Amino acid sequence: MTKRIGQSAAQTEGSPLVRIRSLLPGLARAEQRVANVVLEDPAAVTHRSITEVAEAAGTSETTVTRFCKAIGIRGYPELRLALAADTARSAVRDEQKLGGEIGPGDDLHDVIGKVAYADARAVEETAEQLDPAALRQVVDRVSAARRVDVYGVGASAFVAMDLQQKLHRIGRVSFAWNDKHIALTSAAVLSEEDVAVGISHTGSTADVVEALRVARARGATTVAITNFPRAPITEVADHVLTTAARETTFRSGAMASRIAQLTLIDCLFIGVAQQHYETAQEALEVTYAAVVGQRLGSRPDGRRKARDGI
Repeated sequence: MTKRIGQSAAQTEGSPLVRIRSLLPGLARAEQRVANVVLEDPAAVTHRSITEVAEAAGTSETTVTRFCKAIGIRGYPELRLALAADTARSAVRDEQKLGGEIGPGDDLHDVIGKVAYADARAVEETAEQLDPAALRQVVDRVSAARRVDVYGVGASAFVAMDLQQKLHRIGRVSFAWNDKHIALTSAAVLSEEDVAVGISHTGSTADVVEALRVARARGATTVAITNFPRAPITEVADHVLTTAARETTFRSGAMASRIAQLTLIDCLFIGVAQQHYETAQEALEVTYAAVVGQRLGSRPDGRRKARDGI
């Protein structure tokens, strides 16, 4: 089974800062120092020479050039242009200081603004770099699958359950596992007719990687959903879909990843539902009717519903 992973047009043309953050863990140590200089103040880098950036990172100009190539950019002049375009697009947001870290002196008004900004950017940047061609391949395989196993632990377990519930509601056989032993035993009985989806923000969650490895050995099509396209999980995945969540002081990877993952999951689910449009619509109506009677006797606007016969 051939692994289909590469730098898509979406990844190449999207925000260079998103790409740098996603590739940072896999860069050489000297290249990571260059990356940190760029991420710390991308606007300043647009006005610096390659020599100045090398000195700020405590490395050589050759390393700066290697860093550019490692993130898919031909050289330093192209990096400066890409950063200039990116900072121009976010100038208004930068002026509002919403992209900064949450500090101990921020009042709740500032906290609300910064959290909302971070969540909105996670959705926007995930959408910007998500490759439609890669997503289409996954949609096609999930649509044709006999069953879909979804693996996730911690915060990713909630996302795994969300995907399983969505697929189940339109009549697709799907299971979500967050226990390692159950995930492994389930993966061990998959076949070439099945799809296994592993969800891990870091892409290095051992439980998820191992379950995906077993599923692949059984012949199932494997899909990785991660924030880092060179993470260990991609080594056992036939298809890789990436998110673009950034961490801040009080928003660890577990928090920042959730909304980005859910955005990607919604795109995947809707793509599958489109391929089974009539049956999906009918299934959604039937499942809605099954639970609507369990709601309390009030309307969404808070007014009480009229009783039958009144």
